[in-house]
This record gives sequence, structure tokens and C-alpha cells, in this order.
Amino acid sequence: MASQAQLDMLAKVNSQNGFIAALDQSGGSTPKALGLYGVEESEYQGDAEMFTKVHEMRTRIITSKVFNGERVLGAILFENTLDRDILGQSTANYLWNVKQVVPFLKVDKGLESEANGVQLLKAIPELDNLLAKANAQDVFGTKMRSVVKLANNAGIDTLVEQQFEVAKQILAAGLMPIIEPEVDIHSPEKAAAEAMLKGAILGQLDNLGADQQVMLKLTLPENANFYQDLVNHPKVLKVVALSGGYSREEANKKLAENNGMIASFSRALSEGLSAKQSDAEFDAIMNSSIESIYQASIC
Repeated sequence: MASQAQLDMLAKVNSQNGFIAALDQSGGSTPKALGLYGVEESEYQGDAEMFTKVHEMRTRIITSKVFNGERVLGAILFENTLDRDILGQSTANYLWNVKQVVPFLKVDKGLESEANGVQLLKAIPELDNLLAKANAQDVFGTKMRSVVKLANNAGIDTLVEQQFEVAKQILAAGLMPIIEPEVDIHSPEKAAAEAMLKGAILGQLDNLGADQQVMLKLTLPENANFYQDLVNHPKVLKVVALSGGYSREEANKKLAENNGMIASFSRALSEGLSAKQSDAEFDAIMNSSIESIYQASIC
């Protein structure tokens, strides 16, 4: 049974303009994220100190006066962030109670090695426990990422089938899954892979229950409005776009060409931010970034 907070979050995601901030860098990507933020590896020792440093970065972003639910619909968190507090509240509760930003949780455990042109999700053995923890903190939804490298029909079908299988477990727990089958922007077969991916997703959507919906997080496509069938599909709550390595300027330009898709950017959101900046400098850059991504998301 969804809580009142989760029902209010559903109404917000369904009806309000904005974008989703991806603040879910996990162990493997954290050193790079901190490095771009101006925190060198010499400034921390071991994972515990590293995660404390990245939580300080995320706390600064989330508590910034320009980060709120007027332009930012939601934020995706890493489990370690879910276990930490911001100003005396759990991170998820602070996001919703103070900022009116809908919390999501990254639940995947990383990627398998490439096979058949794709990287599948690693097994998520403790998923039910993680979903229970998320529900206890009024998290609205989840996200899991796998990767398409090549236009391989068998690989893509297996990847999409795996994503929807996990999504059904998440739906059964009363949470909203964000299915993220990222197409590598450097793929030599990107457009062909996107065509196969869209077909596989449409097939799986038809197998959902009458009252079930999912969200999709997709790489910005080669051809504008290529995913319009998914944007308009009754089983899809929202289609969000990952920046995938594009600069913020390029990602915003591509996003603005795709009607109905909204941003869910990570590196493109934090681009230009530094631990060394004053609060005024930090907020000014954040405000400019948020506004540009918001404007691209409402096209």
C-alpha cells in the first residue's frame, strides 16, 4: 500500500514540469565525480572517507537554495546516500519534506561483462530488503542501468527482458521502476541498436498488467522524437534522458529536440561545480545549470 507521500509524489511526477537529478554515482564512478568536483584522491583514504566526501558534495547540491521542487522533479540516490542524513533527516525524507523533490534509489549492483553486444545487470540478491528499506523512507521509485553496445537483437531482447523482470519485482513492492537500457553514445551501430531497443521495450510494455506503469531512462536518440511511441504509451509514466557523456550544452540541445522527454542528467548537472567555490559562486553555477536543463526538459 502506497503511503500518502508516495501518492503525492506520483501526482507530482505525472503532472509537473521539471527534470530528475541523477546523484547516484556508486563506488566505481565516485572518484571521477569527486575529481571533477575538485576533490583529489589524496584528500581521502578508503571507501568510507570517499563516500563521506561525495555525501558532502551531494548535500551541498541538495541544500543549495536553487535546488528545489519547482524545477527539479526528482533525484536518484545511491544506497549509501539513503543511509545518511541531511540536516537531521534521512536524505530521502529531506528531499521530499524540505525540497519537494521526489526521491528515487539506484538498486543495481553494476554490470556483467559484455556478451552479445550488451552488458546485463549483475544479480541483485538482496533486492527485496533494499525495496523494504526504500519504502520505509517513502522513496518513490528505483533505477537500474544496463548497457547496449551493439545492434545485436538477441542481446538486446535478453537485456530488456531482464530489466522488465526486475521491474515487476519492484512494482510488486509498490515502487516505480526506472528501466535504464543505456545505448552507448560511442556505439558504431547506435541508430540500429535504438530501433531494436524500442521494439523490444514496446513488446515488454504490452505484457504489463492493466494498472501497471514504468518509467524509462534512455540515451538521447540519433533521430529526434524517435521514442515518441514510448513517451505516449499508456504504460509509461515518464521517459527521461541520460546525458551519457555528452556535455551539458550538447545534451540540452539534443533533449530540446525530443518532445516529452525530460532530463535525468548526472555529470551534465554537476559540470562546472567545485568544492573550492564560495556558496554564492556555487549557487550561481547551479542555478544556471538547473535553468538550462529545465528549459530543455519542457520543450
